[in-house]
Amino acid sequence: MFIDQVKVFVKAGDGGNGMVAFRREKYVPDGGPAGGDGGKGSDIIFEVDEGLRTLMDFRYNQHFKADRGENGGPKNQHGKNASPLIVRVPPGTIVIDEDTDELIADLTTHKQRAVVAKGGRGGRGNTRFASPANPAPYHAENGEPGKERQLVLELKLLADVGLVGFPSVGKSTLLSVMTSAKPKIADYHFTTISPNLGVVETEDHRSFVIADLPGLIEGAHEGVGLGHQFLRHVERTRVIIHVVDMSGIEGRDPYEDYVTINDELKQYSEKLIERPQILVANKMDLPSSQDNLKQFKDKLKEGVPIFEISALTKQGLRELLFEIASTLEKADPMPLFEEQADHVTYRFEEEKPFSISRDRDGTFVISGKRVERLFQMTDFSRDESVRRFSRQLRAMGIDAELRTLGAEDGDIVRLLDFEFEFID
Repeated sequence: MFIDQVKVFVKAGDGGNGMVAFRREKYVPDGGPAGGDGGKGSDIIFEVDEGLRTLMDFRYNQHFKADRGENGGPKNQHGKNASPLIVRVPPGTIVIDEDTDELIADLTTHKQRAVVAKGGRGGRGNTRFASPANPAPYHAENGEPGKERQLVLELKLLADVGLVGFPSVGKSTLLSVMTSAKPKIADYHFTTISPNLGVVETEDHRSFVIADLPGLIEGAHEGVGLGHQFLRHVERTRVIIHVVDMSGIEGRDPYEDYVTINDELKQYSEKLIERPQILVANKMDLPSSQDNLKQFKDKLKEGVPIFEISALTKQGLRELLFEIASTLEKADPMPLFEEQADHVTYRFEEEKPFSISRDRDGTFVISGKRVERLFQMTDFSRDESVRRFSRQLRAMGIDAELRTLGAEDGDIVRLLDFEFEFID
């Protein structure tokens, strides 16, 4: 089965916790703090493996959770950083954040890597908090939580040439006679339900990769038929081979087929219609084809060259292959996502450290990335850590905001899953 779009959940490793420890060496009176920092959590990295062709593996494994860093140790020992989790993907994979629609990576070349979720940093040990005012702190940080996100993976085939056209116009037969590929061929619509790839080599030893895509029909760009989900694969091709059944044995007008498919390509992406396109009149071995071709040329006012072939008898294939190879040599390389921008724009967006809302039961709910991260990195089993967390909330202005909203002694305040009483 060909799988070209999946959703996966990734959770990078949390950082290791910092340690509270003190020097206890013989003949060293009043030993100072000696708690080490925690190790960094594991990153999740997607790496291209040219041996993969589909996203089939992700159909059965859609959750990836990386290891956390090692906790800090005594004698200022730093916890071990976790090794990155490598996830292999086929070439042509695009990684998108489902929540923001942000393009994270466009992976095309063998061994290319992209960090899709960063591991959390390790928490600091109590040595890092020593100061003249507090030379022996009983406080250390927990590790920072690793990044977690829902991703959409899309696979766009890396082929030089794409075959497009209505169902049963002979695309699969054409692929089979030009290459050693063995696509399924039958006399009914939508025989091809997944893209097929083949390598072509001409007599003058020029080679290229060609893809046979499922047949398109009217409304494909809106999700009609089987071909709509494979339109994305045309985006990667540098040259489009538009195959038209000139015999008309399916009861359709060849010229209308030609116009309809071009309209579908344009509706999907304006750039596709600008791509070099070679028009191929197939099934020219049938009696009705010559008359239909004459009418086709009369309606075609653009002066587009037409290559007359028969995929079944291999008539006209040699000339077609030479034309494809020559067109490829002149075609511009397809720009990838990360190469489209000539410059990078950095925007400063001030992130509000917190927000406070009121729940139906009267509870004050504090939220915000910064305050939630602070909460997760606080060790509430130590009184000094709790006092420090309270001072940080006060410094951020949360106490004052709660008073402004009418909080009184004994009111319940919630932060993530933690509830505490407000004391004025």
